[in-house]
Amino acid sequence: MNREVVFDIETTGDIKNFDTLKVTIVSVYDYETQMCRSFLESELSQLWPIFEKADRLIGYNSDFFDIPILNKYYTGDLTKFPSLDLLKVIKESTGTRFKLDEIAKATLQIQKSGDGLQAMKWFEEGNIEKLREYCEQDVRVTKEIYEYGRKNKMLYYTTLAGQLMPLPVNFDPILRPANTVASSGLNMTLPI
Repeated sequence: MNREVVFDIETTGDIKNFDTLKVTIVSVYDYETQMCRSFLESELSQLWPIFEKADRLIGYNSDFFDIPILNKYYTGDLTKFPSLDLLKVIKESTGTRFKLDEIAKATLQIQKSGDGLQAMKWFEEGNIEKLREYCEQDVRVTKEIYEYGRKNKMLYYTTLAGQLMPLPVNFDPILRPANTVASSGLNMTLPI
């Protein structure tokens, strides 16, 4: 059974200073349950068991942004969990950082429903339902990009001249060392 989890976070604070960033919402797609769920900052304790059971955490710019920010809330060390950062693989393939929206439009002809600044505004206005919808839609886009890339070993981007260009990707899992997962199949990084 596939226990991968695709996730995305939204934050509030000064994007130029990670220390000021606070999680507003985290959305996940859990392949084991085939469900999308969201967790507000006050509900993160319900998220950790999902992450701890995951074979791999999958995100877009997640190694640089999402995981380090979430790690401020977690007792263990999320950076030790098996993960796949789609942007990292894309950058290694092309030497360029593409926005999720650019890859989604070129590869699947779909796009995001907003951006992070709009998400901050929804949070400040107290429009949690709109924030939830946006974050969950980002997760669905990330999931579709992941599945397409894993199946086809290829994604696409559009050049400034409007030409569709392929970019090779490999999203297959990397075998992890035996000491990172307990025999129970849980990610174990909590202090003992």
